[in-house]
This record gives sequence, structure tokens and C-alpha cells, in this order.
Amino acid sequence: MKLLYAAAECVPFLKTGGLADVIGALPKALQQSGADIRVVMPKYKNIPEEFKSRMEHIGETRVQVGWRQQFCGVEKLVENGVTHYFIDNEYYFGRDGAYGYMDDGERFSFLNRAVLDILPLIDFQPDVIHCHDWHTGMVPLLLEGNYRQDPFYRNIRTVFTIHNLLYQGVFPYEVLVDLLGIHSRYFTPEGVEYFGNVNFLKAGIVFADHVTTVSPTYAREIQTSYYGYGLDGLLASLGDRLSGIVNGIDTRSYNPATDSSLAVKYRTSLSKKSQNKMELQKELNLPVDAKIPMMSMVTRLVDSKGLDLVIRVLDELLYYQDIQFVLLGTGDPAYEHWFREAANRYPNKMSAQIWFSEPLSRRIYAASDMFLMPSKFEPCGISQLIALRYGSIPIVRETGGLNDTVQAYNEFTGEGNGFTFTNYNAHDMMNTIKRAISFYSEPEHWCRVTKNAFSGDYSWNVSAGEYMNIYHKILL
Repeated sequence: MKLLYAAAECVPFLKTGGLADVIGALPKALQQSGADIRVVMPKYKNIPEEFKSRMEHIGETRVQVGWRQQFCGVEKLVENGVTHYFIDNEYYFGRDGAYGYMDDGERFSFLNRAVLDILPLIDFQPDVIHCHDWHTGMVPLLLEGNYRQDPFYRNIRTVFTIHNLLYQGVFPYEVLVDLLGIHSRYFTPEGVEYFGNVNFLKAGIVFADHVTTVSPTYAREIQTSYYGYGLDGLLASLGDRLSGIVNGIDTRSYNPATDSSLAVKYRTSLSKKSQNKMELQKELNLPVDAKIPMMSMVTRLVDSKGLDLVIRVLDELLYYQDIQFVLLGTGDPAYEHWFREAANRYPNKMSAQIWFSEPLSRRIYAASDMFLMPSKFEPCGISQLIALRYGSIPIVRETGGLNDTVQAYNEFTGEGNGFTFTNYNAHDMMNTIKRAISFYSEPEHWCRVTKNAFSGDYSWNVSAGEYMNIYHKILL
């Protein structure tokens, strides 16, 4: 089976969020399942030179964007055994970062057309094009409306994955007709119209042969008005065309037994994990004591991550509990300021690292005993899977993928790999944290819950099989 993954970002080339981790890891698992899989993404300015220098120039073509024919170069690089193609256009992608520009509607219109236009050039005729998030949501519509008459494209099928419904790619009507060259008959409530604008993500949902999202619980949640962001009715109408498949992680990369970022490598040894805690305490100028429970957050500092709950109770937690709290991340300046001030108030109990470092994040996963994720919503979440892999016990709200991957510890049966709460409520979260701390002081229970965490399978193997089943189904 021939598969083409189309996405805006991919590890290790460029990452702004969990989407890049998925595109970096899932193709490797699908390849092991026997698929011939390729990945296509923009050639951004910020891709490290170590990768750019190894790219092979395949050729170039012209892509119609409105009345202009824009240059489109194609570069190729095989990384980790997977072939990646990079769409080269300095005007659109020779900028810092990936998104957030005034002309994103035009930039990603170009990308969507380029994904289809380069296929003859790279001599690859996929059975399925799998599009990820709004950045490639127009590919299924373009294929249906503008390319089907060409025999080369006639039998290609499409899958569209929603990684986060909050980000939809909404642009003025002119993007549809003037830039993409798509007929206005598709600008209807049943098509891509969204409150008078064009919605890229809606196009992917409506016109793909199958729609997936990144956990079973999130698939159910987005069919409700609270989580649906105006698309809940459409999503509820899909029936069995909508599937929820939980993400995995690259367990070869995220492996405490081989991770070069760690002070002490380990498999399941809590004593070696404690050594990593003490090394991190030294690094962050916290009191060095292996017995003090350490709780951490590695997160974007944005509202959806439940930070309002943390702010509500953190002073109480640090004042009354013998605990250390470590935070790593950037985001909303108001949150950044608050956490810096909290660290100043409790210099012996808290460290606020308002930046991001991949090696430091891994040291935090390895050092911390508990990992806090009180999200308002979490389509899947990767951080809790990494935490489990490193034996850092998640404390999460029961939403989206957190609900599917973290099971509350039951002290009577010994089952469960974390601690959970249901309501988006600071006191419920606080009670759950206190419960986790109480079990930390009981070695028999803490050994059991960490053993459960270490023994889980967080790889892509099972999920890759579910994706393969979907591809086979839509090709029948």
C-alpha cells in the first residue's frame, strides 16, 4: 500500500506542537506494517542546516495560486528510513516559524495545491493521501473538485485527521475561488462555508473518505457543543466515517534506558530515578533530597492546559505540602509572569523554567515523581505518555486522550497507572494531588503504580494497525 502523509510540521525538522511528533513517529510504525509511506511538508527557513545540507533536489514545477503561477521546488531526504519531500518556495516559507502570518490563507492554499501537483514530478501515485489538521484540509476538496478528471488522480482516496479542533484555518471567501480556484458551488453550509468564511478544517472533514481524531474520547467529545467549536453537528453526522485512534510515542527515542539527556539511565529502577531527581535539584538550585516528592509540568502556557486551576491552588499546595514543583514552558505572558513570581515566593520549593529545551524536558520527566496535566481539553496528549514511559505518574483530568491513557489507581486491586479527576474544578484537582502525595509516602502502593506505568505499551504499534484497517476499508 502506498501512503502519502501531508502535514505542516514533522519531527525532527520543525516542531511547534504534538502534530510534529505524530508525523515523525507514525510513518515509521506504518512502514514496519508493510506500507510504502512518504511524507510531504514545507521547506521552512528554520529547518536546521544539518538536514537542508543533505536534501536532494528532485525537480521543480509551477503551482497555480490565483492568477499567478508560483515556483515550487521539491527536495527529498530519507530520515530514519522514511522518505520526506519538502515543498520549496522562499516567498511563502522562507520566514521564521511556521504559522501566524497575515497571508496564511495564501501560503497554505499554495501548499494544498502543491501536495497534489508534485505527485507526477516525484513519480509517486499514492493509494491514500492522509492529511493532517487544517493546513492540508483543502487537499480532499481539491482532489474531488479539480483533479479527479485526470486519470493519474482518479483512484486516490483521502483520510483527514483532526489533531486539535480549536485551530480550523478560517479565511475570507476569496481564498476559495481566487486563490485555490475551487468552484463557488462548494461554498455552502454543507460544504466549506463557515459563518461567511472558508474553513480549511471543515473542508477536510466534509470531503475526505474517512475522518479520524487522536483519541476515542475526543472523538465523542467533539460531537458536543462544548468541544465542537461550531462543527459538532457536522461531526455527529459522520457516523462510522469518524474514528478515534489514540496517539503513541516513539518509544525508541523516549527511552530512559538509552536517553543521553539523563544523568543516570534506568529501566524501571526507582532508586536510579531518584538519582535523576537529585541531579535535577542541583541543576535547578532546589534543596537536594530524594525523599521529597517532585511534581512537574512540561507544557505550553495557554488557557486550555488548565493553568487557571493550578494558579488557584499552587500557593496552598506549596505552603502546606512538603513537595517540590517544577514547570517548563512558554506561552501567554500573563502566565509566564505569574509562575515566575510564584517561584520567587517559594525559591526552595519551586522552579519555573520559562523557556523550552528538549533535553531539559527529558530530565524533568525522569526526575519527577508526578506529572500534572489538568487540561480543559486534550485531544490526545503526548506528555502523559512520555511521563508514563519515564515512570512519572500522571495526575490528569478525565478528558480526551488523558481519559483513554491514564487509569485511576485503585489501592484495593492494585490496578491503574495514575490519578484522575472529572470536573474542571481546582478543589477536585487539589484533592487528587493530595491523594497522590499520600500514596507516595506508602512505598508498597507507589511501587505498584509505577510498575503499572513502566509496563504499559505506549508505542505506535497498535494504533498503526488501526490506521491500516481504515486505509484498506476505504480502498475496497
